[in-house]
Amino acid sequence: MNKAIKYRVYPTSEQSVMFIRTFGCCRKVWNLMLSDKISHFQNTGKTLMTTPAQYKKEFPFLKEVDSLALANVQLNLQTAYKNCFDKSRRKRNNFPKFKSRKHFRNSYTTNNQNGTVAIVDNNHIRLPKIGKVKAVIHRLPEDDWIIKSATVSQERDGSFYISVLFEFDRKIIPVVMTDNVIGLDYKSDGLYMDSNGNTGSNHKFYKDSQEKLAKAQRKLSRMTGSKKNESKSRNYLKQLQRINRIHRHISNQRLDNLHKKSTEIANQYDAVCVESLNMQSLSNKGFGNGKAILDNGYGMFLNMLEYKLADRGKRLIRVDKWYPSTQICSRCGSRRKLLLSERVYRCCCGLSIDRDLNAAINIKEEGLRILNAS
Repeated sequence: MNKAIKYRVYPTSEQSVMFIRTFGCCRKVWNLMLSDKISHFQNTGKTLMTTPAQYKKEFPFLKEVDSLALANVQLNLQTAYKNCFDKSRRKRNNFPKFKSRKHFRNSYTTNNQNGTVAIVDNNHIRLPKIGKVKAVIHRLPEDDWIIKSATVSQERDGSFYISVLFEFDRKIIPVVMTDNVIGLDYKSDGLYMDSNGNTGSNHKFYKDSQEKLAKAQRKLSRMTGSKKNESKSRNYLKQLQRINRIHRHISNQRLDNLHKKSTEIANQYDAVCVESLNMQSLSNKGFGNGKAILDNGYGMFLNMLEYKLADRGKRLIRVDKWYPSTQICSRCGSRRKLLLSERVYRCCCGLSIDRDLNAAINIKEEGLRILNAS
């Protein structure tokens, strides 16, 4: 099994420069190899095999950074290129794009070779070409865990992180299924409604910080550099950094809340039944609540729930998104259509129940049927 732990690091000024230089070299190598592949294919109709080493003579600065980081860029480009033309894939990937300095995610991956990547003194992480970087080691790996690689990344607010990938042998024993099962229905104003009548958290972290964010953005719009093709002033860059910190704070709040809720459910239940919704389609302008849907982070919540349940030998059961969980009566099984404005489900059998609670109960029953049939 593989598991990654992400650590916050505090590099020195020299190490920060080296990180940024490595990010730029990885972006440069990607663009060079992709350009040569496109030109060679247009001229010959064949795929060109490229390596970062062939560019080091023309661009000597590539020799100053970690060679394994450049090698991983080569592997990533080969994978992206192959997936684009792989006809066996159900959904073909788009053709690889050139990486821009403005929109490129600052990150690179290096491999562990004979201890080149290691956790030192419980407060440092050693990396090739970088040395020991001060880190907050909030979680130590087990003694039998082997370090495979490390991914260095920089967020928009300027903070650095290192995600260390560990490999270990562990046999997951499946939990014996009991009646300890719960169904979850998506709820725009509460993350979810479970089959027991409990709602998730009704936190709207972006909405709570929206006024503060708008004020900072208005201030940025009045500074030198806000207009197109205008050079950025130092105050403009400082204010941009403040805005990025606000966005990062909102993201951290959301992730912290989702991790707590998903861990709570994974520890409490043996199986969780959910709908396989397309959150991107739900967040369009037609519904008028796209901002609230994205602020919930329900898609991330399901991903967290899935791997945490699997890590405990439990199961996440996905019910088809076309299953009419909202229209079926959870008592008698009859079916009727509801308008979006109807928040209470009333049936001819006399049942009067919250719309989301009724759907959560139906999702649980359908999930149990799928579980028993498998």
